[in-house]
Amino acid sequence: MRDYLIKRVLQAIGVVICISAITFFILNVIPGDPVRVMLGDMADETTVQQVRHSMGLDKPVPEQYLNWFTNMLQGNFGTSYTQNKPVATLMANAFGVTVRLAGFAFLLALVSGLIIGIVSAVFHGRWIDRTLMSLAIFGISAPAFWVAIILQIIFALNLKWFPVSGTKTAVSFVLPVIALGMRYSASIARVTRTSMLDVLHQDYMRTAEAKGLREWTIVMVHGLRNALIPIITIVGTQLGDIFTGSILIESVFAMPGMGKLLLDAINARDLPLVEGGVMYIALICVVVYLVVDILYAVVDPRIRLGGEAQE
Repeated sequence: MRDYLIKRVLQAIGVVICISAITFFILNVIPGDPVRVMLGDMADETTVQQVRHSMGLDKPVPEQYLNWFTNMLQGNFGTSYTQNKPVATLMANAFGVTVRLAGFAFLLALVSGLIIGIVSAVFHGRWIDRTLMSLAIFGISAPAFWVAIILQIIFALNLKWFPVSGTKTAVSFVLPVIALGMRYSASIARVTRTSMLDVLHQDYMRTAEAKGLREWTIVMVHGLRNALIPIITIVGTQLGDIFTGSILIESVFAMPGMGKLLLDAINARDLPLVEGGVMYIALICVVVYLVVDILYAVVDPRIRLGGEAQE
């Protein structure tokens, strides 16, 4: 297990280094002069030279990258050109909002998706199964921003149960969480149902039933455990998507999270902030997929043993 973990961690570190190099090269080399990109064509040459020197962009590109990567490892992502504040500070403030939004949305998606999927599998072919899967299809098909707007119109503007936007109170997160989590809940429900159907009629399930165990004990203890691999895959993917894909929801509800921060940085051509936002997305995805790999090995030891055997 130790060798498996070391291998996966080293691979994750390699991926982060590659992403950082690609990100820096694309943003600082391909578009041309990054200072001109930020300041626009109307900036005078003196200002351009001052900004270029203050940002260290008058040095060779490899040296720029090494300096930027070294500072990033120390938590220093540079200073936002448009807001004149440390990028790390801006990201930390925005990350708090995104964590609350994405965290609650993920919990909603996970709990509701598992419950719906398990119930649909147990009552396969009956009206409750057809009803729940129809709702799941709707949840997957409906765009998140459309769901967000509909929720705003019904529950914020008409019924006035929740605020239209902002993050001042806890209830401000209710509608965004539902809008963000609904699609992921539907995806988890469908995968859970399919995976559970594959194991419910296996021989060991009938053996457990013959021993006199209760139906839901058999389903949850014997069935769900053996159906976890596909579920872990979709849950891990959804977790990464939720933390990195909340930009539309944050924009609709005017929430100052990471998605909105990155979108504003792109519109303002704030390259240090864009670089920090891209690395945030990369780190979230790499960490999530690393955790998923580790969970694979915990749930099914054959995965790590197979990898060790190949080595």
